[in-house]
Amino acid sequence: MTETRSQIEKVTVLINPMAGHGHAPAAGRKGVARLRARGVAVTEIIGTDADDAKKLARRAIEEGTDALVVVGGDGAISIGLQAAALTDTPIGLIPAGTGNDHAREFGIPTGDPEAAADVIADGVVQQSDLAKITLADGSVVWSGTIIASGFDSLVSERANRMSWPKGPMRYNLAMLAELAKMKPLPYRIELDDEVITVDATLVAVGNGRSYGGGMLITPGASKSDGLLDLTVVGHGSRLRLVRLFPRVYKGTHVSLDAVQTYRSRKVRLVSEGIIAYADGDRVGPLPITIEAVPMALNILTHTRI
Repeated sequence: MTETRSQIEKVTVLINPMAGHGHAPAAGRKGVARLRARGVAVTEIIGTDADDAKKLARRAIEEGTDALVVVGGDGAISIGLQAAALTDTPIGLIPAGTGNDHAREFGIPTGDPEAAADVIADGVVQQSDLAKITLADGSVVWSGTIIASGFDSLVSERANRMSWPKGPMRYNLAMLAELAKMKPLPYRIELDDEVITVDATLVAVGNGRSYGGGMLITPGASKSDGLLDLTVVGHGSRLRLVRLFPRVYKGTHVSLDAVQTYRSRKVRLVSEGIIAYADGDRVGPLPITIEAVPMALNILTHTRI
């Protein structure tokens, strides 16, 4: 694992004002104040939407900044990844979301913006793999944690279409609705050295280990091995699925007979009518091709990954 120290003198801070139910601006203010107290010059940017935020982040990197600092949750960090992937500019994280799976993976303090800012100011840069997702139309999306498809992405699709209720209850209702209509999802999974056809409930591809705020869906994944981990949950009863999910938080679900795991540098997923999500955000319909790209990201962290 390559580790270097960088002189952090000026950074660009991207803030997602809606992250963490609107708590990101407060976290951003605390983090920015600590950076300035540490002698770091800060330029703040806030996009009008995700596309605008990506443009601003890319422009900041092109014009020169010692680091792109993202304040928010995994969705905001995903915006940063699209701008910083395959560049020399490191990303810094000030977690302010509800899941914070990227921060957890990299050992970044959560709930403490000042401590996260100290990690950035200390300037220890490590390299991490990323997952490169190529859609059928040729467009590319970078992912740092999990690419989800199947039951969990169907739940997200339904929840995103619902205007009521607000908050976590919307997701819970969407999950109940999808459970009621759950059916086998025929998948074709192409790996480096084999092709799998299976009726599945869900297929998750991990560059990292967790999604959804600590659900260890691919518990053996490493961000520095140049490989992707797959978890395939075979189709079964609703009761079996409900019983499986609590085990995901400990990663012990992979020992169940209904769950198969694989490891591959490249993965192609094919399943009709299924939408892929990456790092919690909608990516697009299958088929997609996912490839592990070694050392595609520079990250400011004090923990070896």
